[in-house]
Amino acid sequence: MPMIHDIEYTAQIWKEGDQFVAHAMPLDVMSSGKTPDEARKALDEAVHLFLVTAVDMGTFEEILQEPGHGFNERR
Repeated sequence: MPMIHDIEYTAQIWKEGDQFVAHAMPLDVMSSGKTPDEARKALDEAVHLFLVTAVDMGTFEEILQEPGHGFNERR
């Protein structure tokens, strides 16, 4: 099982109606919040859960190798 210490990703945040939407572009994971900070925090949690699930399902390495992700796994 890979040890995940730090995975960096780019997030784009924009306003839709009364919510801010945060998108982790390389993973295509999204979340939202009432403020940009809340949206970013919710996105961080969503990305964490996405990656933990990928590890549990055995697809983590495959996700890291997909074109456009550009992740650097640190062990």
